Amino acid sequence: MNIRLPENDWGDQLVKEWEQPYMAELLQHLELRYGTSEVYPPQEDLFHALRSTSLAEAKVVILGQDPYHGAGQAHGLSFSVRRGVKIPPSLRNMYKELEEDLGVPQAGHGCLDHWANQGVLLLNTVLTVEEGKPGSHQGFGWELFTDRIISLLNEREMPLIFLLWGKHAQEKAKGIDGNKHLVVSTAHPSPLAARKGFFGSKPFSKANDFLTANGLEPIDWRLPD
Repeated sequence: MNIRLPENDWGDQLVKEWEQPYMAELLQHLELRYGTSEVYPPQEDLFHALRSTSLAEAKVVILGQDPYHGAGQAHGLSFSVRRGVKIPPSLRNMYKELEEDLGVPQAGHGCLDHWANQGVLLLNTVLTVEEGKPGSHQGFGWELFTDRIISLLNEREMPLIFLLWGKHAQEKAKGIDGNKHLVVSTAHPSPLAARKGFFGSKPFSKANDFLTANGLEPIDWRLPD
């Protein structure tokens, strides 16, 4: 198994966390699971979010739960799927809200690399999952690792926007200084919850308004074909 931290500021800041005893146990779990089961995302995409959006350049954080558990879907960014893969219902609802919020036409694919490359950290709180078994890698240690990521983001001088959708993501709010950063908590965009507060919440314009107010370049939420 060849899992390595990203070669950017995340790697520099997380190296001590990588050496914690719980990480050794987590890596043992992963070596076993990757060797005997179908685990998503592929190992090379495990830290795709951290490679795409450095600590210094992050502007917006969108927290997911764990990766999509269907074949070919997950590629290391929360809510995102590879091009050519059917757009999942939660992401479809995000596109609907984006269209209502900012008039951005709904994209014909589900790959969010364009957002990540502009400073939108698309982070799952658990970074791996077994095929067809949602939540199967919860409790292995990923939660501690992503807590440290949230802590590093919180410690930054430059303010961030945290979009926390659903109770699972909102549990991370306790580690965020709401006086320095903007925390937007709403219902999850899933079909079961979207009408309970996600639709109409205008998260994308709120994020851009906050960035502009702090002298930062807003996100271009339009996705290229």
